[in-house]
Amino acid sequence: MDDPRAWRRSDFVSARPWLITLPRACQEIIEQIDDHTTSITDMHLDDDPRLAGRAALDDAVHQLESGCGFVVLDRLPMDQMSVEQATLAFWLVGQMLGDPFAQNVRGTLLYDVRDAGGDYTKGARFSITNPRSSFHTDGAFNPRIADYVALLCLRTAASGGKNQLMSAYSLHNALRQCDPETLEALYQAFHFDRRGEFAEGEPPTTQTPVFDWNGDELTMRYLNYYIHEGHRLAGVELSAAQNDALNAVERLLEDEDLYVQFSLEPGQMLFANNHWTLHDRTAFVDHEDSDKRRHYVRLWLSRP
Repeated sequence: MDDPRAWRRSDFVSARPWLITLPRACQEIIEQIDDHTTSITDMHLDDDPRLAGRAALDDAVHQLESGCGFVVLDRLPMDQMSVEQATLAFWLVGQMLGDPFAQNVRGTLLYDVRDAGGDYTKGARFSITNPRSSFHTDGAFNPRIADYVALLCLRTAASGGKNQLMSAYSLHNALRQCDPETLEALYQAFHFDRRGEFAEGEPPTTQTPVFDWNGDELTMRYLNYYIHEGHRLAGVELSAAQNDALNAVERLLEDEDLYVQFSLEPGQMLFANNHWTLHDRTAFVDHEDSDKRRHYVRLWLSRP
């Protein structure tokens, strides 16, 4: 795929097109919102400010759809805002880019991402653990995926926890060069463990291909552990071709020229195209003081 969306880290030696200053027009819209008296997620922008904010974020939309696939909006003034005010501002900026999307069967729209001592080998989602999570797309096991995934950094870890992002277009190209048959296997259905995120009577796995191409946009659903667990739960062994394909993906995910890495700073907001941008974070060590521990807020969005 000869496409600007198929980038490598070496393409960004002298530029960071993803780093975009939060437009003043967006800040003014946020400042006009009175302190909320109800839940943050009950605050909805009217059409005029929402469309004005989206127009101001035109460069961000371009990067999300046709550029590198992610942006870092820099930034909310955390020294002047409470956690609640920053989260509200993030929620409002999110509405300028898309429509909030439920992140679990309980309908959660804003999700705290921090180490809660969870163990992914016992069913926990990686978002509440501190080891490296591995490259993935969010909600890969859901029947319908979010178009964008967004993160607000409120506090950083004592060490580690760096953000990593990769273009699935570049990964797709690398696989095609290595072994077209391996790539073909990834267009077939796999079982994904739904991590308990399903209603009564529904199956515990979703069957979906890793790659899908609709003629205009590539979609990749991936988290290696969830696929292996999905096949275990479904009682369906991975075929030799499927195993070879997943191993080929995992080898390429270690290619440092296929991804960029950086640390979000408090007040910065990361938005990524969840169809073709994989993300990961490195393992981290947290602060002993609970008030200083790493804390992000996550938002999923569908295109407006």
